[in-house]
Amino acid sequence: MVAYLIRRLVQAVLILIGVSFVTFVLLYLVPADPARQIAGRSATAATVESIREQLGLNLPFYEQYWRYFVNLIQGDFGRSYIQKSQVGELIAARLPPTLLLMAAAICAELVFGLTMGVIAAANRRRIGDNLLMIVSFVGVSAPQFVVGILLLYLFAVKLGWFPIGGYGTAAHIVLPALSLGFLGAGWYSRMMRSSMLDVLEQDYVRTARAKGAGRWRVIVAHAVPNALLPVIAMIGIDIGLFMSGIVVVESVFGWPGIGQLAWQAIQRVDIPVIMGVTVVSATAIVLGNLLADLVAPFIDPRIKLR
Repeated sequence: MVAYLIRRLVQAVLILIGVSFVTFVLLYLVPADPARQIAGRSATAATVESIREQLGLNLPFYEQYWRYFVNLIQGDFGRSYIQKSQVGELIAARLPPTLLLMAAAICAELVFGLTMGVIAAANRRRIGDNLLMIVSFVGVSAPQFVVGILLLYLFAVKLGWFPIGGYGTAAHIVLPALSLGFLGAGWYSRMMRSSMLDVLEQDYVRTARAKGAGRWRVIVAHAVPNALLPVIAMIGIDIGLFMSGIVVVESVFGWPGIGQLAWQAIQRVDIPVIMGVTVVSATAIVLGNLLADLVAPFIDPRIKLR
């Protein structure tokens, strides 16, 4: 276990270095000029050049990246060009809302998705199976902003059960979490159904049935735990995606998360913020996958970490 953790952590560090380098290259090649945006349209060429020199944007690429990398390994994400604040502080301020929404959304998609997948597999090729797969297909296909607006209109505007937007109470998180959970539930239900169908054909399931175990006891006690492995791996990926990829939902509901911070930074070519959010999101994906791998042996003892 220790050797496995060391090896995975070394791999994680190399991956994060690669992500930071590739992202830095792409931002370096962007034709927009951050110095010009900071200075404003009416600024003189001398003013723009002075800002570029202060920010180190006049240095060769390798020097710019080396300076950024040295600061990064010391925990310094740099300073926002636009907001004039430390990127680490900006991300830290947006992190709690993002983590809260991420946890609620994952819970929502697991509850609905796994339930739908298990019921569909238990009723294979029946009406219930077909109906649930249609619902999952709609969930996978529906745009997030459409789902968010519909939920907002129905439950906030018409029924008044939840606030229209904002952040601060438990009621504020329900609709954003359901919007994200509806999309994720579609993927999880299809994956769980496929995994369940494979497990239900295994010999140990037939043996349990032959011994007289009830249908749902076989499904819940024997099939479901062994069908969860692909789901666990997907949760690790979702952690990283929800860290930065929920811009639309955050915008619809006015949720002050990292995704909205990243979108604002992209619009303004605020390179330090874009780099910071990218590195944090990549770290979340790597750690999420590592956590999924570590949990897998507890679900299935046959899996060995090597």
